[in-house]
Amino acid sequence: MEVKILETSIISPSRPTFDHDHVLPLSHLDQDRNVQVTIRTLRAYANNPNSSSSLPSDPAHVISQALSKALPYYYPVAGTLRRRSTDNRLELSCRAEEQGVPFIRATAECTLASVNYLDDPVAHFLEQLVPDPRLGEELLHPLIIQVTIFSCGGFSLGMCIYHSMCDGLGSTVFLNAVAELARGACEPSIEPVWDRSGLLGPRNPPRVEFQFHEFLQLDKESFPYSAPTYNILRECFPVKDECINRFKALLSQKSGSTFTTFEALGAFIWQAKVKASGIPGDEKVKFVYSTNIRKQLNPPLPSGYWGNGCVPVYVQLIARDLVARPIWETAEKIKESKRNITDEYVRSFIDFQQLYYEEGITAGKGVSGFTDWRHLGHSTVDFGWGSPVTVQPLSWNLLGSVEPCFFLPYSSASESKDGFKVLVSLPEAAIPAFRVEMERLSSVEELF
Repeated sequence: MEVKILETSIISPSRPTFDHDHVLPLSHLDQDRNVQVTIRTLRAYANNPNSSSSLPSDPAHVISQALSKALPYYYPVAGTLRRRSTDNRLELSCRAEEQGVPFIRATAECTLASVNYLDDPVAHFLEQLVPDPRLGEELLHPLIIQVTIFSCGGFSLGMCIYHSMCDGLGSTVFLNAVAELARGACEPSIEPVWDRSGLLGPRNPPRVEFQFHEFLQLDKESFPYSAPTYNILRECFPVKDECINRFKALLSQKSGSTFTTFEALGAFIWQAKVKASGIPGDEKVKFVYSTNIRKQLNPPLPSGYWGNGCVPVYVQLIARDLVARPIWETAEKIKESKRNITDEYVRSFIDFQQLYYEEGITAGKGVSGFTDWRHLGHSTVDFGWGSPVTVQPLSWNLLGSVEPCFFLPYSSASESKDGFKVLVSLPEAAIPAFRVEMERLSSVEELF
């Protein structure tokens, strides 16, 4: 598939937002070194015959105009991130005369159906559909959008946003505002809230009630991700409903506990990744996931808060213990880790960032990042052509891990409706052994 870039323009706010230059502070969750990376996502939209006939035929025009109307409400995405000279923390510079978001218009000379509605997360051509800023450009332009029109009239929306601006939920709040305006609304239904340093700032004095030193390292030299010295590949595996249900039932039978799909399959894949990668038995390995704390805080964050509203949660074991222990014991540790997620946990994590940020907080090595995209609401963004039929992640860095694992739903346009997909990043040398482990999952009784 060949993608042709037609134009790159700067979309400015539809009306003046402010008349003087100013700086906006970020929260301590936004400052976490493990989110100082770009998030790249891709949405595919079919040419929906049931969509409003009053819509123009050019989705790029509709979305760019709606983006312009949204920027007075979400003007920070048109600002520039920079580092303070005093402590190297990020801040957002907003200049009245230099606001704008790069917007790329492109075409693809094929139909969405011919490329399976972009439902293959390891297809190399996906990279052409999502902006990939050069080093340094990601701070100059923390948001870049690309709309690619396919010959069938369908289109894709590729977005690259710097993670310190927002998390996945926050970016969806922003995109939903753009989508509402594209569908004809006069203003967003949810008023955006920026008060990041006020709502998620450190306590005075800061105090840390959880042992984050057990999981996080202080190392200025590996900020934030150490480039791997080996080749990393992505591979996608189908997981059928009947298989995962039998697997969870057997875990429950063995342990006397019930487990979610994330806990059960996460434990299995973590063990399989460590085993396949040949990690030395005495090394510490970590399972990390991100959890939404918007409603866990006291008081909860406002509904319009669109900054980072998640914190990482870690489970740590010695590699040989992880490989040797029954899977249900590891699933139980993941289940138990969720009980830590309280207002105090979040406040302690923020205070930890306050106390040790300048020393370089990293997750270290041996980190397996996990995230479940099946119920995150990524598919709710409707610009007038219906919801996206496919949503894909293209990011390689997640919560300090360069080998992330995503649980992904099938495209709603796909013929396959049974189960979901697991997208795994692994060292190239570990892929054959990991495939064997995943084959064992299909006959789950042999695992016990």
